[in-house]
Amino acid sequence: MFEAIRNWRRRRTLATAAIPETLWRQALDELPFLAIYTEDEIRRLRERVVVFLSEKGIVGAAAFAVTPLMRVLIAMQACAPALWLDADCYDGWENVIVYPDEFIIAREFEDEAGVVHRHREQLAGESMPGGPVVLSWSDVEAGADWESAGMNLVIHEFAHKLDMRNGDANGCPPLPPDMRPNDWQRTMKIAYEHFRARVESEEDTAIDPYAAESPAEFFAVLSEVFFAEPALLLHEYADVYDLLRRYYRQDPARRSELLMDWDHVLPGDGPAPSAV
Repeated sequence: MFEAIRNWRRRRTLATAAIPETLWRQALDELPFLAIYTEDEIRRLRERVVVFLSEKGIVGAAAFAVTPLMRVLIAMQACAPALWLDADCYDGWENVIVYPDEFIIAREFEDEAGVVHRHREQLAGESMPGGPVVLSWSDVEAGADWESAGMNLVIHEFAHKLDMRNGDANGCPPLPPDMRPNDWQRTMKIAYEHFRARVESEEDTAIDPYAAESPAEFFAVLSEVFFAEPALLLHEYADVYDLLRRYYRQDPARRSELLMDWDHVLPGDGPAPSAV
């Protein structure tokens, strides 16, 4: 019953709400990684964004004013990984909180001796189990251009949200029926330990060394690479690329190949290759 009501509400949202064309096109222009998406995928993304914005609040912290363009940009990057995932993959929490810049979080933990330790940590983003996603706008803005920033904060934090669907983030989100958790864990473990060894040997890796922090960060960072620079992930960790291709139900490296083929077709060369 609840699912039927939710689906009805989403259909109603799509029938009654919209993103102005000028705003949508402006947002698309600011996210180069979406240039490889087909027209059908962009249409589906737009629908996902409309529903996302109807269900999630994107609010400023510390009196920070979040503009309509900011809201759409955040929602587009959040929905791109979820394009072909279940419609309820971001259920169970309500808000995205946006700070103008990096923010301070107070941490507290108790060690084995029962001593409580407190410290303050400066962050660009954080995802909380059952709670909000918190983002630094300056880092969101920088990460929209992967080539200059080498990161995408929104995809990173929303990969954590997907990972948290079955509890704390551990690098293994709930998988579709055609994927076996043991295969996922074995492949990711081998790749993670290999990458961590490269970082510990002080190799200058093309992938952000922050991925070596934990299996959860490995999944989140490699999700960024998967969407923003798929050829890099395919070259460095093809087995992980294949896992993410099957999990996200997307093949961005294939999209990139089709786009390159299209760009190389000259007048008189015949029709461009199909993007199907």
